[in-house]
Amino acid sequence: MSQQPDATASGVGGRHGRPWRVAGAGLVALLALVGAGLIGAALNSPDPLRPPQPSAGAAPDRPAAVNPATRPDLDAPSPTPDASGGASATPVPAGRVLTRSEPIKIMISRIGVDATIMPLGLNSDGMVQVPPLAKAELAGWYQLGPTPGEPGNSVIVGHVDSKEIGPAVFFRLGALLPGDTIEVIRRDGSLATFAVDGVKSYPKRAFPTELVYGPSEAPGLRLVTCGGDFDERTGSYPDNIIAFAKLVG
Repeated sequence: MSQQPDATASGVGGRHGRPWRVAGAGLVALLALVGAGLIGAALNSPDPLRPPQPSAGAAPDRPAAVNPATRPDLDAPSPTPDASGGASATPVPAGRVLTRSEPIKIMISRIGVDATIMPLGLNSDGMVQVPPLAKAELAGWYQLGPTPGEPGNSVIVGHVDSKEIGPAVFFRLGALLPGDTIEVIRRDGSLATFAVDGVKSYPKRAFPTELVYGPSEAPGLRLVTCGGDFDERTGSYPDNIIAFAKLVG
């Protein structure tokens, strides 16, 4: 399967979706795939199920920075098969900041995610690329930002559902809880482990651009999909669900 974005990924994914573009000014504008549409197009299945929504108060308004004094003492993860199913990834020691290496696979045991990651960028017209709906089982990493484990917020997006496959890669993202583990295998063979700080739902009209794409000295991870009740009139979901996580190993 190609690692490059499909040409059909120029929209936000879905027959009813409306594309959205980079907006804002300065550095945030350059790094932010702002607001209402990154995965605003997660498409309804013929008989759509309601994706899980974050519990009240599951995420702070502003996720806390990594504090070594309060970082949970997690056991080192066991070796994990890489995307090819062959050699094992090497766990990253807690507290280490990583150099740049493309993510190739994401695993979230609590919600049953075990998915290949494709790189995403911007189209020539400034429209955000997303995984094509025909491949809604894939996650997409915004390659103009940090890789998972580098200083800064690495952003991985995924559809919530599609007419082709029904529930998609991040259908259950809203069910994550603080402390849940997210594992990312990188091209260099390293395994970056993140702990969820929290999960929160935001109206697309009030997408928290700074929290997702803004600068940070600590290695963070942001997972983004759609949420709320599917609106038959507009053919889309009204909210974005965002999981905030920090590197712990």
